[in-house]
Amino acid sequence: MKILTILGARPQFIKAGSVSREILRQKDEGRRLKEVIVHTGQHYDANMSDIFFDEMKIPKPDYFLGIGGKSHGAMTGQMIEKIEEVALKEKPDWIMVYGDTNSTLAGAIVASKLHIKLAHVEAGLRSYNMKMPEEVNRILTDRVSDILFCPTQTAVDNLKKEGFPFVTASGNKQKIANVGDVMQDGAMFYKQFAKKSPITNNYVLCTIHRAENTDDENRLRDIFEALNEIAKEKQIILPLHPRTKKIIQNLELNIQNLTIIDPVGYLEMVWLIDNCSLVMTDSGGLQKEAYFFEKQCITLRDETEWVELVENGYNTLVGANKDKIIEAYSKIINTNIPITNNQLTNLYGGGKASAKIIEELLGYE
Repeated sequence: MKILTILGARPQFIKAGSVSREILRQKDEGRRLKEVIVHTGQHYDANMSDIFFDEMKIPKPDYFLGIGGKSHGAMTGQMIEKIEEVALKEKPDWIMVYGDTNSTLAGAIVASKLHIKLAHVEAGLRSYNMKMPEEVNRILTDRVSDILFCPTQTAVDNLKKEGFPFVTASGNKQKIANVGDVMQDGAMFYKQFAKKSPITNNYVLCTIHRAENTDDENRLRDIFEALNEIAKEKQIILPLHPRTKKIIQNLELNIQNLTIIDPVGYLEMVWLIDNCSLVMTDSGGLQKEAYFFEKQCITLRDETEWVELVENGYNTLVGANKDKIIEAYSKIINTNIPITNNQLTNLYGGGKASAKIIEELLGYE
């Protein structure tokens, strides 16, 4: 079985790395599996060099398309053209895509046009915010997939509410499989390789990068006013992207109480999550990683795809409301609600998602 894996953003490589390692493990046991990896170039910088792939124990891509830094339309259109060329050459049994990026959508469109079976990892996630390009990408990708690999029961329920499963181009009904979350596979694997930071314990780890916050002056101002209040009593570590840093400087926001650091690699981030007191973020992935490392999370967004974390009391949605942010921080620090390993297993599959994905692909008829 030949699988053509389409990746473009850094988090996708980390997620796919778990599945790639499982493919190699099963090949060693005699399974006839071959993976061909395509890197679209959607994210590419010095941190995505050969050192990144070696350090992360991820196979290097077989194809690098070099498509990045363009508008949504130009990027997606060029990706479709180039991925199609690769697919026609490689003739895979499956195209596999992850998440909700432009690379995901481009791979899905190529698979549907060429009638190649499509597997979508992280299917069924919904924020119900159609202004997010990611929401559009994930909905369209789900609709043309043959297998929908859902990370949670909530994702399965989302699909069923929308009328899934549908009949695919092959004439078969889509298969919906709740396999668990590949991000938990990765978190469990990478913890042993975490790179220690010089930062001491007893800090809050915070990240802010989503356009809904960084491009809205009022939201960003309220968030930073709250962070400065909290930082008077507890250190806040804030890895900041240069784009966000420039916006903060232009708005002359007060950051004097915050510990601003440059963006860190994934293995450094694993250490920071594992050793912090609390996570505050507008990132989708970091909400779950906080949970994997048994940390409470305050989410600086109005909605989240990971509603089961909110429903179970491990994630607090506060939007960009200064008072709500401070109130959530005080409540969590004072109550110190524990997260147990048993709950981790129940919500996200306990680190067995990659093996289930390969078994589903091999058993597909």
